[in-house]
Amino acid sequence: MLIISSALAAIIPMGIYMFLIWWFDRYDREPFKMVLNNYLWGSLGAVVLTLIISGSFSKVFSFFILEPDQLRRVETIIIAPIVEEIIKGAFLLITVSSFKFDNMTDGIVYGGAIGLGFGMTENFFYFISFGQTVEQWLILVIIRTLFSAVMHCVSTATLGAFIGYAKFKKSFIKYSFPFFGLLIAMFIHFSWNFSVSSESTAFIGFFFMFYTIAIFVAMFWASVNSEKKIIFNELLEEVNLGYIPQKHLLILNSGGRNYSGWIEEPIRKRYIRTATTLAFRKMQLRNSSGQSREYYEREIESYRTIIKNLLENPAKNYYEQI
Repeated sequence: MLIISSALAAIIPMGIYMFLIWWFDRYDREPFKMVLNNYLWGSLGAVVLTLIISGSFSKVFSFFILEPDQLRRVETIIIAPIVEEIIKGAFLLITVSSFKFDNMTDGIVYGGAIGLGFGMTENFFYFISFGQTVEQWLILVIIRTLFSAVMHCVSTATLGAFIGYAKFKKSFIKYSFPFFGLLIAMFIHFSWNFSVSSESTAFIGFFFMFYTIAIFVAMFWASVNSEKKIIFNELLEEVNLGYIPQKHLLILNSGGRNYSGWIEEPIRKRYIRTATTLAFRKMQLRNSSGQSREYYEREIESYRTIIKNLLENPAKNYYEQI
C-alpha cells in the first residue's frame, strides 16, 4: 500500500506540473513527445547516472570524512547540486540541437520537464524510505511536492532558459551563457539543500524558494510574451508581401486564434501551426549561417507555399488531410 500511495503521490503532481508548463507555452508549443522524452530522461537516465557518479564521489570523500553525519552533509550540500545539475542539464545539449528548439521558452519547458522527472523519482524514493507514520508521510509529500521537486524544475529550467537564449547568439554568448546558467542552477540547488539541512535555517530555505519560484514564473511569463512579439513582427512582413491577410495578423498572435469564425474551421489549426512556425523560422534564419541558414531558407519557402495553398483552396487542403 505504501509503495502504491507513494508512486501516485510522486507521479500525479509532477505529471500535472509538466503538462501545465507545456500548456502555458501557448504561442509555440513544443511537440509533447519531445517534452516527454526530456521528462523521462530526468526520471530515469539522470537518476541512474546520478546514483552511480554521486556514489563514486561519496566513496572518495569517505576516505577523508569519517563522521557519517558530516559525510551526508557534504553529499547533500556539495555533491548533489554539482552532480545532479550537470547530469540533468546534459540532455538539454542534445535537445537544443533540434530545429524545434527556438528560444528561452523552449529551454524553460524542456529543462523544467527534466527537473520534474528527476523530482518525481527522487520523491518516490523519499516517500517509501522516510514516511514512517501517516503524518510524517503526508508532511513529506507536501514539502517535497511543493518545494523540493519544484526546486529541481526551476534549477534545470533556468539552465534551459540560458541555453535557449544563447542558441542563436554570437559565439561568446552562445558558449558562456550555458555555463552561467549551470552555475545559477547549482546555486539554487545548493541554497535549498543547505538551508533545509538544519532546522534553524529551514525558514530561510522556504523563503528562498518562494522568491525563486516567483522569479521563475515571471521569467516564463516574459518569455512567452516575447514569443507573441516575435510572431507579430515576423508575420507583419508576410502581410506586406501578401502571404497573410492583414486581418489575420493580430489574431495569429493572440488567444483569439483558438476560436472559430475568423477562418475556415477545417484549416484553422494547420494554418495557425504553419504561420507560427514560419515566424520562428524567419527569426532563426537571421541568426544562422552555413547549412542551418540553408535549411531555414528552404523551410520558409515551404511554409509560405503551404499558407498560400491553404488560403486559396481550404476545402481541397482539408480533404487532403483526411
